[in-house]
Amino acid sequence: MSASTLSQSQSRPANPLEAANPTGIWGPLIFLSLLVLGGGYVLYSLIGDVGNTIAVPWILLIVALLAALGFEFVNGFHDTANAVATVIYTHSMPAHLAVIWSGFFNFLGVMAASGAVAWGIVSLLPVELILQVNSSAGLAMVFALLLAAIIWNLGTWWLGLPSSSSHTLIGSIIGVGVANQLMSAGTATSGVDWAKAKEVGMALLISPLVGFFAAALLYLALRAVVRSKVLYEPPAGNAPPPLWIRALLILTCTGVSFAHGSNDGQKGMGLIMLILVGIVPTAFALNRTPDESKLAEFRKASAQVEQTLKRYVKPGLSVADPVEAVKDAVRLRKFTDETTVGLLSMVSSTSKGVENYKTLKDVPTELVSNLRNDMYLIGEALKLIDKKKQLDVSPDDMKTVVAYHKAVDDATRFIPLWVKVGVAVALGLGTMVGWKRIVQTVGEKIGKTHLTYGQGAAAESVAAATIGAADYFGLPVSTTHVLSSGVAGTMAASGSGLNASTVRSIALAWVLTLPASVFLAGFLFWVFRHLF
Repeated sequence: MSASTLSQSQSRPANPLEAANPTGIWGPLIFLSLLVLGGGYVLYSLIGDVGNTIAVPWILLIVALLAALGFEFVNGFHDTANAVATVIYTHSMPAHLAVIWSGFFNFLGVMAASGAVAWGIVSLLPVELILQVNSSAGLAMVFALLLAAIIWNLGTWWLGLPSSSSHTLIGSIIGVGVANQLMSAGTATSGVDWAKAKEVGMALLISPLVGFFAAALLYLALRAVVRSKVLYEPPAGNAPPPLWIRALLILTCTGVSFAHGSNDGQKGMGLIMLILVGIVPTAFALNRTPDESKLAEFRKASAQVEQTLKRYVKPGLSVADPVEAVKDAVRLRKFTDETTVGLLSMVSSTSKGVENYKTLKDVPTELVSNLRNDMYLIGEALKLIDKKKQLDVSPDDMKTVVAYHKAVDDATRFIPLWVKVGVAVALGLGTMVGWKRIVQTVGEKIGKTHLTYGQGAAAESVAAATIGAADYFGLPVSTTHVLSSGVAGTMAASGSGLNASTVRSIALAWVLTLPASVFLAGFLFWVFRHLF
């Protein structure tokens, strides 16, 4: 080989996927150890929570939980691959170390999650199916959601397309809701919460635009402020960047991984809670904590909100069926005078249902499901007051409503620690395998030139901030959309241009994801309704 040829080969960016050092026996050993430890803890905790519950359908329960954890596992290598693409393609970290590092911080992100996104996702589902999640229709819903999301995610992963797991899950939920409404002839609370769907849809639509333009602006600002030439050049051969650049890129990768875990991991949590409530309602329908103060706070909040609602009931007005009056309000998303009467009656009966017990754990198992359904329906109706402002109440009365709403949510919208651990392990392990296809697309094919250090740092900084903000507001966003859009924005800002064929393929996957998952989930729901 001539000296000039040798020089060119050394300066040309090397393919980090080919140059990655093998992990030998340590990679599989770490993977299997985490799988055994995590799985053992989950199974031990599940058996402990179920306790002496009679006639648990263990096979159905285990299959459903494996499907939900499988969704998060696929999510790990499908979506989190975006987080490690920049550090791998800038040679800031060896590929095998990068995916382990990212998997660990995904784990921490899941464990730190608030649960707001989890229940925000669940709120998209028809209230009818949530109230009857332990029926055949509820089980059909859960399995249709999971299989549709897994099938589409695996298909786009196989093609190397950075499609969104969030996008897929939202489409699956809409598909199940539409199918249920068609099959139930539009009965009360049978359809999709379109107001919530619009809110989530706007978050999914706007976040890629934020990623593109914010990353482009940050990259341009970086070029104006930081004059180091090496920051804006592609890597030379296999040489790692200077230490300060490596630290910057590893920091941004860590931020995206943590944010992805805290946001995307919650989608699996919500699905698992639906499974648990549906299959073992006596153990998981209510937050059966032994803490006596929780039920005391609930009773106090109930008494206060009863007095508040009485002030807004029209004299002489009554309803034949309080539950149906509240269901009508939830179905129509409209709070009426009849709703006030029905809601007051439900609050009163729910409070009386727990007045003889010290904790929710003491509530007899035969009362748990109905009590949970009443509380959940009350919570949905309260949204029309404290979120939609459809009942004109004074500021002090609104504080009372909000306090009671929180007490209701604490009783019905909870996530056990072992569920978080299970999702965290599945997401983390998923990050450690199958990541190469998506990484290659993000690192090599979005732009016409190799990813530079500055582009990677800008794209990941924006992605971490955007996902973190969405998590704070309880909105699901797509790591895939935000980060790949951010990479595209930096490519456009640098003047290097975008790879038209790849951008078209990604855009096509994004456009097709929603209708494809809607159709697939709706079809599977119809099939499962006839099978179960």
